[in-house]
Amino acid sequence: MSRLSVAQIIPGVVLLLLSAVGILLLVLPNRDVRIPPESMYGIVLDAGSSHTSLYIYKWPADKQNGTGIVTQHSECHAKGGGISSYAGVPGGAAESLKACLDQAMKDIPKSRHHQTLLYLGATAGMRLLKIVNATESDRVLKEVGNKLRSYPFKLKEATILSGAEEGAYGWVTVNYLNENFVKYGFVGHWVNPGKRTIGALDLGGASTQITFETSEKVEDSREMKELNLYGQVHRVYTHSFLCYGQDQFLKKLMAHLIKTQGAKPLIAHPCYPRNFSMSIKLGEDVFDSPCTKSFRPAQFDPQMSITVQGTGDNHNCFSIVQKIFSFDNCSYSKCSIDGVFQPNVRGNFMAFSAYFFTYRYISQLSNISITSISQMEKALELVCNMTISEMTKRIKQPEKYMRRVCAVSHYIQFLLKQAYKFNDASFPSISFQEKVGGTSVGWALGYMLILSNMVPAESFALTKALPAGPWACILFLFIALLFIGVGYLLITYKKTRTKEGMV
Repeated sequence: MSRLSVAQIIPGVVLLLLSAVGILLLVLPNRDVRIPPESMYGIVLDAGSSHTSLYIYKWPADKQNGTGIVTQHSECHAKGGGISSYAGVPGGAAESLKACLDQAMKDIPKSRHHQTLLYLGATAGMRLLKIVNATESDRVLKEVGNKLRSYPFKLKEATILSGAEEGAYGWVTVNYLNENFVKYGFVGHWVNPGKRTIGALDLGGASTQITFETSEKVEDSREMKELNLYGQVHRVYTHSFLCYGQDQFLKKLMAHLIKTQGAKPLIAHPCYPRNFSMSIKLGEDVFDSPCTKSFRPAQFDPQMSITVQGTGDNHNCFSIVQKIFSFDNCSYSKCSIDGVFQPNVRGNFMAFSAYFFTYRYISQLSNISITSISQMEKALELVCNMTISEMTKRIKQPEKYMRRVCAVSHYIQFLLKQAYKFNDASFPSISFQEKVGGTSVGWALGYMLILSNMVPAESFALTKALPAGPWACILFLFIALLFIGVGYLLITYKKTRTKEGMV
């Protein structure tokens, strides 16, 4: 019988043990590890009536029930006015976007540039320009589109949003940020929280929107939209009032004062603070807008300059503001303003954009915590009787913002109470906010959420504890060592038997 010495078998045994342990470590406890794909990015340009803002959003390339879990990555506010203000200024609208687009190039990883979706949505400012001059509106939009195509991002559309779209997307943003659609549960999965949605109140420069979910019959089908988000269908009422944004409302208010007082060199304005005055032109500052067409004198000089003198009269301001609204000619069971159907408001609401800033101003100026319409009226009585110097001194804001606080506040108060039918009992259900969790509230995020339904999802990659390539190489090495060890022992055994046979 052949006998192998310890010295002869140790190398082979070591190789066998090493290879066996290595293979067991690689194979027996092996689990597939899910490696999430890179983040996807999207850019939305909010081309509003007064300015343009660029928002960059990102979300995991896999999706939750068909909709991306989107968060705001960064934002940029373009200098100058909205793109509609560049009507008649070739190249102006495109150039105004350059700085923010260049910033987006830096904020988004270069490897994702060509996959980053890019959208531009123009709102009420461009809707008004299209009414006044469709040719110029098309030119501005085309110019902006060409500018966007010069960047490596994936331009999907540059378009003018309808008022209904703007309202609906704002509603989506509000409810997404409040985790009413989906939230990350304690078990580490996205879950439907089963919460009721809240309404959205948006006040821009040229239009204002109200949107909320309702179970009532919507008598005007044009005011109803169905939205499919995270596997749920939501039926919402939404309406956008063009010409009722704060800038256009102020023009209408001025036009009414000029119509009643006459186009004379000095106009008294009860909604502007005492000791405040400014010079305006009848054309570009008042009557060039389609929103003031009904107030326009038969004949007037567009270049005529007039001085507007503030009188700071709270009572007269309210009286004039309510004359801007019309509640006539309602052909439905109930209406808000201008004969527009509206179901009863229900549940909680979030008011953002100009609502938030105006609410903050009157709260700070009056030092009153406003939780009811009657408290708002009390605050307005204090604010509207202040001089311009008292206002700017109290909250350190420039005159261009303070001069309009009284007028816009009365407008908001009348809009909420008389048009939307909020009262002292339902007013506390309104939350005035600018941001939620660091994300700006507006229609842009909702737009990105809806659009992410169309983004192809990248599935999780399945891999081993080590990447597939190195894992396979190491496994092959251990198997090779196993064969080498077995081979070594066999060869050593044969040599020993041969020697014993010769003896």
